[in-house]
This record gives sequence, C-alpha cells and structure tokens, in this order.
Amino acid sequence: MSENVVHLHKATDPPTADTAPTVLTVVPDAPPARPVPLWVRSGRVMKTVATHETTRATVRAAVRHGLYTFNGGRIVARRAWDGRTGSRYERMIRAAEAAGNLEAAEEWEERLQRFRAARHHRRMDLLHSPVDAAKGVAVGAGMSIGVLVALGVVMAISTGHVGDVVTPLSATVDFIALLIRIVQVVWGPALSIGPFLALLALWSVGRKQHAAPAWALPANVRNTEGEPITPSIVVKALRDLGVPALARAIKEMGDAGASMLGPIRIAGCGVEVDVTLPSGVATNEVQAKRRKLAENLTRHEHEVFITIPQAARTVRLWVADSGALDEPIGPSPLVTDDTMTADYTKGKAPWGQDLRGDAAALSLYQRHLLITGLSNQGKTVALRSLALWLSLDKSVQFLMGDLKGAGDWNMFDGLATTLIQGPTDEHVIQVTEMVEGAVSEMNRRLQAPPGTVFPPLIVLVDEAQVAFMCPAKGTGKDKRPYGGAKADSRYFMAVRKIHNQGRAVNVLMWQGTQDPTNENLPKLVREGAHTRASLALGTESQARMALGDKAVDGGAAPNLLRPGLDRGTLVVASDGISIPAGQSSITVRTHYIDDDAATAITDRAKALRDGVTTLHAIDHSAEHDPLADIAAVIGDAPRVRTKDVLARLAARNGDAYGDWSFLDLKRVLDDADASPYKSDGVMVVSRDRVARALANRDDEGSASAD
Repeated sequence: MSENVVHLHKATDPPTADTAPTVLTVVPDAPPARPVPLWVRSGRVMKTVATHETTRATVRAAVRHGLYTFNGGRIVARRAWDGRTGSRYERMIRAAEAAGNLEAAEEWEERLQRFRAARHHRRMDLLHSPVDAAKGVAVGAGMSIGVLVALGVVMAISTGHVGDVVTPLSATVDFIALLIRIVQVVWGPALSIGPFLALLALWSVGRKQHAAPAWALPANVRNTEGEPITPSIVVKALRDLGVPALARAIKEMGDAGASMLGPIRIAGCGVEVDVTLPSGVATNEVQAKRRKLAENLTRHEHEVFITIPQAARTVRLWVADSGALDEPIGPSPLVTDDTMTADYTKGKAPWGQDLRGDAAALSLYQRHLLITGLSNQGKTVALRSLALWLSLDKSVQFLMGDLKGAGDWNMFDGLATTLIQGPTDEHVIQVTEMVEGAVSEMNRRLQAPPGTVFPPLIVLVDEAQVAFMCPAKGTGKDKRPYGGAKADSRYFMAVRKIHNQGRAVNVLMWQGTQDPTNENLPKLVREGAHTRASLALGTESQARMALGDKAVDGGAAPNLLRPGLDRGTLVVASDGISIPAGQSSITVRTHYIDDDAATAITDRAKALRDGVTTLHAIDHSAEHDPLADIAAVIGDAPRVRTKDVLARLAARNGDAYGDWSFLDLKRVLDDADASPYKSDGVMVVSRDRVARALANRDDEGSASAD
C-alpha cells in the first residue's frame, strides 16, 4: 500500500513548465457595436448604386441616345433651313470677313444674290401654278378617258360585244378603288409607326455626327488618340488653343471655319495642312501653343510640327500618324549599296529621312559644319556618317581629332592623314597643332597661282567643347592658352582662320560639340558654320546657339525633341539640304550606322586609294629629316601626286613644311636622285625612288662610319 507524502515546507525552486500552474485570464466581452442608422446604410447603398459602373454606363447610354435624337433633329432642321434660305451663303460671307479674305466675301455675296434671284423667280411662278395645274389636270383626265374609251371601242369591235366599250374604264375605276382600300388599311398603322420612324431617322443622323457630349460617348469613341485628322478636328483644336482673337473669329465663322484650311495632304508618315489665320492673329501665337495644339489633335507634342510658309498669316501644320515617329527608319544606302561612290563637288550625302519620309541628302561642298546636342543623342554617329560617305571620294583628305577617345573613329586609321584620339590636355594640344597645320596648308593654297584646283581637306574635331575648355598654356616664350574663346586662344583662332578663308581653297572645318554654352562653343565659331544641325537640347537659348535666331524664329525647336527617345533626330539649318519653301530648317531622322558597318565602308574607301599612312601624333622635334618624312607620307602607295605629298607634309609638321612649295620638294628629291616625274599628265613622287634614295644614303653613312 503506497503512502502519500505531504511536504509542509514552502518550495523554493521556481516551477518549471511542466509543474507551473495554468493561469486563466478572463477577458470581459467587448461592448456590443452601436447599430448603424438606417439612413446611413441607405445612403451607402444609394452611393454604391449611383457610382457603380453599370449605373454610369446606363446613364451615359440614356443621355447619349436621347441627345442623338434631339441633336439629330437640330442637324436636319439646320440642313433644311440652309437649303431653303440664304443662311449658308451669309455664314460663308461672315467667315471670309472674319478671316480677312475680302475677295472670297465678294464671291459669296454674288452667289447669294444669284440664289435670291432664282428663289424670287420660283415664287413668282407659284402665282400662276394653280391655274396651270388645274388646266393640266382637266386636260390629263379628258385625254385619259378618251384613250380608255377608244381602247374599249377597239375591244368591242374585236369581240363583237357592245358592252366591252366601257370595260377599260370600269377596270380603271376598280383599280383606283383598290388603291383607296389599301390606303385605308395602311393609313392607321402608318400614322402610329411614322413618328417612330422619323425619330429613328433623326437618331441615325445624330449618331453619325456623334452629336453628344464626350463623356456620354462610347469608350471606343471617347479614346480618340490616333484618330484621323479632319478639317473639323483641326478647326476645333485651333478654337480651343487659348488665343482669344482666334477663338472669336472661329466662333463667328460657325460651320464655315474650315475655310481657314487648305487641303489636307498626305506627307510621309503624317498629314500636312496650311492654316490661314484670321486678321489679328499672329503666327507666333500659334507656334507658342504647340503642346496644347498637339493635345487638342490627340497627339503627343513631338508628333506636331509648326512651320511658317511663304504665305502671309499662314502656319503649316505637320501632324504625324500616332506613334509613327517612334518607329525606326531603314538602313543607310551606304550599308545596303556596296557600289556607292561619293562626289564631293556635285553629290549629296544620304543622311536620313525627313518627316515626310523622303530621303534627306546633304551637300558638303565648301560648307563648314557644326553638329551639337546633348550627350548620348547620336551626334558622333550623325557626324561620322557624313565622313563615311565623303571617304568614298578618293580625292578627299582628312585630318581628324576625337577628344573623347572612345574608339568611335578607329575605322579611319589608314584613311585619315592624321587621327588623334583622347580626352587629355595633351590630346587637345595635338589637335590644336593639327588644326594650325591645316591653317598653314590653307595659307599655302591661298598663295598658289590663280585657278589652281586643290583637293578637299576636311579638318574634323569631335567633342570640340573639350578644346575650347582646355586650360593648358604654351611653354617657353609662347604662353598662349590652347583653349578659351579670346583672341589669344590657339584653337579658337585656328578655327576662326579656317572659317574665314578655308572655303575658297577647299579647307573645311567640321566640329561636333555637346551641350552648347557661350563658353564651350563661342559665338564667332558657331556662326562661322554654313551647315548647323542640332539634336535634342535642353533650352530654347541653346537652340538659338546651335541654329541661330532666324531658324528658331521660323519654327526650329530642337529643345522640344525628347532626349533618349528622339536619338538621331536632327534639326538642320543649311542651304545644302532641300528645305520646303518659306521654311528656315528641316527635321531629319538620320540613319544609324554601327561600328562594324562603318568599318566595312572605310575598307571600301581604302581600296579606292593608293594607301595612307595615318599619323597619331604631331611631331614636335625641331630636327626633321625631309627625305624620311616624304617616305613616311607616301606610305604604301606606289606613287603620290606632288601636291598631295606637300599637303601631307604640312599636316605632319606644319612648322617645318607649312611654307613648302613644289620647288622645295623638287630640290630635296633632286638632291636624293629621286626626282618627281609625270604620270598620266600630273607630277608624282615614286615610292621606290624615295626608298632607294634612303637605302643608298644609309649605305653611304655606314661606309663612312667604317
């Protein structure tokens, strides 16, 4: 038998989880919620029902179809009134007067007078019409009875029954009685159904015209983005533009507001229409409202362009198809046509397409070039595509400086006489001296006999803002800065000299810059370019720097292009590209040529040439070897024209060879027994002769040393 042990002392150890007593917490019940009043519940239900989409759709449908019928009646009544009165002519007269077109007002007034005269003549005829109608009815009835009786006589003679004389007449009477009975049967239902048919006809008219508020229309009609451009849409967009004088004039014109518009023409991936503004409305008032006008036309801002044609008080609207400008254009003909060549003098570079979708080609003949825009918008590709086309003309020479140094111009190694790539101050110094060498070549050409023809020399500097902003200065006695925009800046003055006189002797300056300011793109330099093009920019002031006041005042707006989205789209101001009459600029969507395609094009260009040795730095050595330098500039070509040798020497070392003439070159070659000679009628220098002269000189030097 087990015993129970009772411990009388208090336990000192804390209870464990197994031994601890269970504590129950009693939570009192929450007080019952107060009942929601009936009027609150009813209000919530009514609000839910009123705001439910089904209710809203039902209300919209009821309002829509009711207004279709009501406004359809108004439209039919208006048409009937216009057809019976001269209100249409009066409306057109008011529209012409509001638009300031007095000639059109006089023409419509003459039409109104002719309409009134014809209407008066018809009313006068009504005075005689009852008597004439009565006479016509009597004569017609008598003739009809006579014909029926004659027909009965013929039948009676034929049948031998005298009663057949009245048979046709009685048959006619029976037929008339049948028609009367049919009318009696149909008349009652027709009176009942007729009003409903009339309402249905009015509803159909209103439905076709969308004669209801926009909020009541179906969803597919309310969403009008991308809808076709019609005269009524354009007039409504202009009316709601927020120009008081324009809105008043359109209101006075009424339905004749479309008289402001010329024909709406298909223009590429959009439409084009000329708008003659009413008196008292300036073209710049409409230009300043581009965004609002685009939204009124259910387009984005970048899909509407406003330019000023030659006609007075006229703006030309180009409206793109919705989303069309976001589609890429096709590849460049330089890529697709392996047989394409270039002609610097008479040809044009295939650059891209204008907004109409037509090919946009640029003439480069004797035109300095400036392309600017924000970073990463396609400036280098746009500039490079022009150089790629021109490289297919084997007479063109290139001096190139890329102050970014990312390898965008690597494919011109072996094609350009000089190619300097890099962003440092040392590279700016090299590029500056390259441009100064081009100035020396320009001066040599200017001093040549009149009538001398020189091959084109393109001096191309990409990221030129780096040169203008360079703080480096010369050493020794010459402390002139390389950068800057003052008269002591070496790069600035070299560019200015080429702008001033280079065009006459085919020495041309091409520059690409980004994010222009007065500091990194001086006024005198940007205004010295004949062809100015701009990608997307940040402000209108930058647009004026890039293209000039005349182009911007005429509608050019690169600041309205979308950075990133409109990459490769340029606004161009130049006489080297076809611009519609009366406009000062044109928008071009350039072809994109990637590095691989560009390399393939330069390989074709190199095959056209005898071989070019590209210099990657300017020789600063005071000592120079004329014969070795001649051999270096000849490169792998079997022979090179003497004038090309002189140009390459000047680019290689302008201080040493910038002033050289043909006599200086001939003297050096004659002394080395490598005299120039004629080939195909032009003086050339032989690579083999120069190499032999260098070898003989080296052998003589070795023998002397021995």
